[in-house]
Amino acid sequence: MKETAQLLREKGLKVTPQRIAVYNMLLHTHEHPNAETIYRTLEVTNPTMSLATVYKTLDYFKHLGLVQELNVGEASSRYDATVKCHPHTVCTCCGAVADLYCDALTNLHEKYADQLDFDVTCEQLIFYGTCSACRSKETEESPA
Repeated sequence: MKETAQLLREKGLKVTPQRIAVYNMLLHTHEHPNAETIYRTLEVTNPTMSLATVYKTLDYFKHLGLVQELNVGEASSRYDATVKCHPHTVCTCCGAVADLYCDALTNLHEKYADQLDFDVTCEQLIFYGTCSACRSKETEESPA
């Protein structure tokens, strides 16, 4: 918690229990939650936190480079505390979003900078398909 408070101070943010809670949740999950999920998860331990506070906090964090916002084709954005450029996978059956660790697909804009007449400020590579858990369910449910 001290590291998070220090990081928020370094970024010029006032340290509040709500900001610490939101950031720590994102640091300790691989789920890539949306604001509503973050709110529902934290409201038990932070009863004074509102959904508006979560949205404002995520917006601050995004603008300060503490989180990245992912638009995976849903009604609301997902958030990731890993801000280093990396690709993601999205299951079109269950909606799971996962980090994809593949050096060949990371920082593509740097690898192709000489071919781009464009200053890239953000890069998001997202693969859509079916996760292994959903594929397993389909196999189990299909008649033999």
